[in-house]
Amino acid sequence: MKLSTRTRYGTRALLELALHKGKDPMSLKDIARQQQISLPYLEQLIAPLIAGGIIRSTKGPKGGITLARKPGDIKLSEITHLLEGSVAPVECIDNPEVCKRSEFCATRDIWSELKDVMDDFLQATTLQDLVARQQSKGQKEPSMYYI
Repeated sequence: MKLSTRTRYGTRALLELALHKGKDPMSLKDIARQQQISLPYLEQLIAPLIAGGIIRSTKGPKGGITLARKPGDIKLSEITHLLEGSVAPVECIDNPEVCKRSEFCATRDIWSELKDVMDDFLQATTLQDLVARQQSKGQKEPSMYYI
């Protein structure tokens, strides 16, 4: 199973914001440059993250986006749900009616267990955990990524 580019890029953009926490709002242009994401694509990811209460937007000359909550309060499950939807590896997990075998299918049980493990992991992992992982890789400041 692969996560979509929406989820991967959206999570990277949020990591950039978390690393920048406590400073002025960041422009989308700066986030796009730092994370090597196209600006038009990044712009598409912002609306669901604002609607979901993950980020807030500030207008004006010093405007941009910031995290709406502390990185430790933002779970990867929230981000994934907003940008990806379900992480079920097969459609019959969320919608058993799509297959008449769902009720008696042993393979569906395995895919359901896989989804549960993924959900549990994403629920237990926060944006702050990603910050710690990034910092352990020796990149403490966002501007150190791509010079």
